[in-house]
Amino acid sequence: MKRDYSTGETQDVIFFVGKEVEHTPAFGMPTLFVVGSQPIDLIKKKLSNSNIEHIFFGANHSFNPSLGDFDSWDPWNQMILYFLDKGYFCSLDIPISHVEVFHEYGFCGYNNFIPQIRIPLPYVGLWNYNTMIKIDDKGFNSTNPGIWTHSLHSLMNRDNFTNWTQYKKDEII
Repeated sequence: MKRDYSTGETQDVIFFVGKEVEHTPAFGMPTLFVVGSQPIDLIKKKLSNSNIEHIFFGANHSFNPSLGDFDSWDPWNQMILYFLDKGYFCSLDIPISHVEVFHEYGFCGYNNFIPQIRIPLPYVGLWNYNTMIKIDDKGFNSTNPGIWTHSLHSLMNRDNFTNWTQYKKDEII
């Protein structure tokens, strides 16, 4: 099956390979993209005889275990920890809704783990020059030492931008 980039359709795609195009510590690395939680042995087969250094888990926004059901997190935990322990760089696309309960499994204790917190911000080009992004806490003085504010304009630096066309170079396997 081919991915239809014009509509964003990626149904039935489980694995694809390409270079990491997002400006993370794995930028430019040969990458295996994994959609959903998959059996470790199947991922190992996709990695065999390849030069893959980086695995991007949760591709196509597929990481979405139930917030109240930690059993639904277990397959993700086992899959990601296995490959972290094998020395692969591993990214996980994490929806903002999951950040408060995310740290239960200790992924961030690995130097080869790259968490990507996904924060949708539609119509970003319509916000004016004064727009700020605020990294806050869940309550006053609750879990962070304070807050950070960043100019949206400066965050949208050309060096950090990945055009949608860069994603069209991936190959389904």
